[in-house]
This record gives sequence, structure tokens and C-alpha cells, in this order.
Amino acid sequence: MKPPFADVAFAPAAVEIDRRANGEMVLRSPQPLGSYARCLGVHLQRWADEAPERVFLAERSAEGWRKLGYGDALAQARAIGAALLARRLSAERPVLVLSDNAIDHALLMLGAMHVGVPIAPVSPAYSLMSRDHAKIKAITTLLRPGLVYAADGAKFSAVLQAVDFGDAEIVVSANAPAGRSTTAFANLLATPAGPEVDSAFAALGPESIAKFLFTSGSTGEPKGVINTQRMLCSNQQAISQLWPFLADTPPVIVDWLPWNHTFGANHNFNMVLKNGGSLYIDEGKPVPGLIERTVANLREISPTIYFNVPRGFDALIPYLEHDDVLRENFFRRLQVIFYAAAALPQNLWEKLEQLSIRQCGRRTVMVSAWGATETAPLVTGVHFNIERAGVIGLPAPGTELKLVPREGKLEMRVRGPNVTPGYWKRPDLSHDAFDAEGFYQIGDAGKFADPDNPAQGIEFDGRIAEDFKLSSGVWVHVGALRVKALAALSPVAQDIVVAGHDREEVGFLIFAHPAGCRSLCPDLAPDVPIETVLADPRLTARVIGALGVLKEDGSGSSQHATRALLMAEPPSIDANEITDKGYINQRAVLTRRAALVERLYANTDPATLRLNRRGDDA
Repeated sequence: MKPPFADVAFAPAAVEIDRRANGEMVLRSPQPLGSYARCLGVHLQRWADEAPERVFLAERSAEGWRKLGYGDALAQARAIGAALLARRLSAERPVLVLSDNAIDHALLMLGAMHVGVPIAPVSPAYSLMSRDHAKIKAITTLLRPGLVYAADGAKFSAVLQAVDFGDAEIVVSANAPAGRSTTAFANLLATPAGPEVDSAFAALGPESIAKFLFTSGSTGEPKGVINTQRMLCSNQQAISQLWPFLADTPPVIVDWLPWNHTFGANHNFNMVLKNGGSLYIDEGKPVPGLIERTVANLREISPTIYFNVPRGFDALIPYLEHDDVLRENFFRRLQVIFYAAAALPQNLWEKLEQLSIRQCGRRTVMVSAWGATETAPLVTGVHFNIERAGVIGLPAPGTELKLVPREGKLEMRVRGPNVTPGYWKRPDLSHDAFDAEGFYQIGDAGKFADPDNPAQGIEFDGRIAEDFKLSSGVWVHVGALRVKALAALSPVAQDIVVAGHDREEVGFLIFAHPAGCRSLCPDLAPDVPIETVLADPRLTARVIGALGVLKEDGSGSSQHATRALLMAEPPSIDANEITDKGYINQRAVLTRRAALVERLYANTDPATLRLNRRGDDA
């Protein structure tokens, strides 16, 4: 009989705990952090020497896949580095990248970091979906870039015309925009790399700034998180110690996660680079019209590790269920399924397990981790078999995790070589981000999966700032309730925002899942407006029924909602309601949609679905 889990080599699950008299605890890995590279370019040089022909990066092209080996990647990164040095770029005049993941983007990133020029990739949505380009303008004012890159000049022509980039050189890989002076990316590649490149590379050290990554949290104001080489390299060393199987099988990943986020770039891209793996850049996204591209890529390339966010798994699972070729190729050499960025609803976890058992006869190991842009990103990681969603693992080697009692929860704070020194040109924010002992204050809460056996790991327990009290004084723990509600409201809800601060009852603002909602009303024409679908009695009955299920499962008023409002309008990137990875900003939604919250609690509004509206609740 096959064992229940696939056989994957993990570090032993263990944790050391320093318990303090004030109730605080400091958790550490008993495994010391090993030595790590002084900069990421050391890994690129290693694999260029040891495996120059091995595929490092690949992207879709007209001929199938454009592939780049490690040897050519190093040579082209050196050429780009020489071009950037000739332009006298620096931390005060860094590289700003507007466009999405691509080989040219990767080469620019590698070339810049090879010679000590920070690079700042920003969300393409800020350029392509935003109407006012306010975030690009704010980032440009903060950074004052010396070079701005966009893969397709025509595609990004609106932002290139609307934003004053000062004296920055505009570089494009294709389709120079009309009315704007630009440089072809090929010109950078044509620059001879001389001894100045070697000297700049030799001067790099752990404190050299590698990149600026932007995060806005709940405020909407972009903050430039300083990412040093120390942060990135120490984090990859810690990951390698937790996952020793990476040294045995160079990872092959098919990944869409954006490089302007720490998950896609610092975790996934750098993991491939550190371990001599291959990254197939997935041009798809977990949305209708683009998820099909992800499916096509996974039908061709079998990953050894598959990374995604909950929304991505939600979009992919139906294809895995019904496409035998896709399912076979997806699981053929898969060692680990990894989710992060938001809590995975248990129903999605169970579907992935069922698919694995159906295809392989046993469960593929599913793991997660926890961290932030400010922590490069890994703080805790799962390196043991877990039975359910929600466990975020144990502290990585070299990282200290402090648990601080606060408002009935344990707030998690972090200290270690992977933690940022602060925010670029914002000493005020940098000072406020750390406590008196130098621990970075993320604002998330955690708890032991098994208080009697801490080695079973930490569970994510929501964001401290998102939790609120009802008028009765009872705390509503938003994170846990949201995950339960998403499972109960499948397939209607794509995401949920929990309301009810200082009110008597909890309510849900539901972002509708268009395809899921239409599946409940199969007789409606495909071109029927989504507003009509959301008003269909079959759909509203499903929502009210789900509210009833949550009430039966809950133990009090804070454990379920009595009312819900379906929203046709998707979350807004301009209003900071959603990130590229599909994570909903609870506070921003409640602020922007305050009128909808009032409607939610107006008992006379016919659009509000209530438990007692149709006799479901006495």
C-alpha cells in the first residue's frame, strides 16, 4: 500500500521557545542558519559555470518556448550591467519596471543587481488598469528613476505620456510609442561588458540594496521596502535548509506570480536561481480569458513544485477535474503544492487532495508559509506533512518569531537577517515599524495548531487590524470567519468582506464569482447582465442557505453573518481594494463602499439577503 503522502525530504519539525513572564514567547528554529552568498549573482555565476546549457528561463513565443540557459543569462546580465554603469545609475537613480514578468524583465533585474543598481518592479495594473496613474506618479516622485522599462511601448503608451519621469531614459523591448523618445532593449544587450562590471560585482555585499518593492497595506500610499542582498540570500539559505529536497532535484516551476511582489520574485524566482532550476514564465492569470493560458502551459510543462494563491487554485481546479491530460501532466513529477498570500479555504484544500489521490493514489504534499514584503519573504515555513489548510509552519533558521498577547490574540513580530532595514526615504515609517527590541511588527496574529505540541506548527489567526467588536463587545475574528464563509458560499463568492463594527450583527459584502453564479442559473443566456444573475431566486436562496449553515456551525454572534449583499462591481485596483495576487484589502473596501455597508444594515433594502427574510431564521 502506498503511504498517504508522497515522499519528500524535509528538515525535522522542531522549535525552541523562550517563554517570558509577561506572556510573550520568542520562537526559533533549533537549526542554525548556514552561511549564505554575499549576493544573488553568486548563484548565477555558479550555474553558468556548472550547467551553462540548462534552461533557466523560458517564455511563450510564436515557435513554442523561448528558452535561455544559465550561461547566456549571465553573459546578457553582464552586458546590461555594463549599460547601466555607463548611465551612472544608482540607488538615487534606480531602474523602474512597469511591465509584467518576461525574460527581458528578468535579464534587466539580474543585470541591475549584478552591478549594484537597485531595481523597482511595480504592478502593471498601476499603468494599465489605473485611470489616474496616481500610484506610478507617487512612486516616481519617491524614487526619481534614471531608467524606466516597459516591454511593449505601445501597450504602456498612456502611462509613458501621462507621467513625468523627469530625465529618466525610457527603454522598451518592442513597439516604441509615438511622440516619446525611447531606447531599444537590444541596445543594452549590445553593450560590451568590461572590467568595470567585474569591479562593481566584486564590491557588492550583504547590505547592498538589491531592489525596492512597493507595498501599500491598508493606507493606499505606496511604501518602498528596501530589499538588501542579505535579506534575499539569507532567506534562500533558510528555505534550502527547510527543504533539502531542492538540492536533489532542481526545481521546475510554471509560475505567473508577479515579480513586483515578494512571493513571485524573492521566493519563487530566487529559489529557482539558488538551486539551478528552470522557471517557465506563465503569461496566464487566474481570471477568465487568461486561466486558459495557464492550463495550456501546464499541459506541456510538468512542474516539480506548483505555487499559487487561493484564487489561482480556485480557477485551476475545474480544469484539473475535467481534463485528463492536464491532470496527468500536472501531477506527473509534482513534489509539493504550495499556497500563500491568503488563507486557503478548506474546500479547495480537499479538492486538491482528491485530485492528487485520483491521479497518484496518494496525497501530494501541500504546504504553506508566512511572511511579508519586509521579510524577503519567508518567516515561517511548513516542512512537515499537514492535514488541513491554515498551518503556516515553524520559524525558519536564523529568524526569531515573537508572539505578543494582544486583544485576545498573539501578535507575531519578526527579527532576523531577512528583515528589511526600513522604507526608502521614510525614516518615520521605518522607526514606527519596529518595536523596542528591533522586531518588525507585521500586524498578523498566530496561534499554535496544537498548544501541547508546538512542533505541529503555527496557524495563521488573521490580521490584528481587521478584527473588530460588535456592539455587544464580542470580538469578530475576520480571517477565520472569511475562510469558513468562502467555503460555505462556494461557488457564489469569489471573495468576502466582513462588516459589523459596533453593530449588533455580522454582515457580508460578497464579491460575486461570475462563472460560479452563472453555473447555478444554466438556463440564463450567457450575455445576461451579471446584475440579473445576482437577483435570480436560485442564487439568493443559495446565499441564504449558506448563511444558515454558518449559523448552525458557529457558536455565537461573531461566528456567522445574518445578512449579505452581493456586489457586481469587482474590487478596484485604483482604490487599493485588491492586490495583483487577488488579496482583498478589507479596510479599503469597507471605506470605499461605506454606502453599501449602510444598505447592508438597512432592513428595508430588498437587495439585502437576510436569514430571517424568508423564514429561515425565527
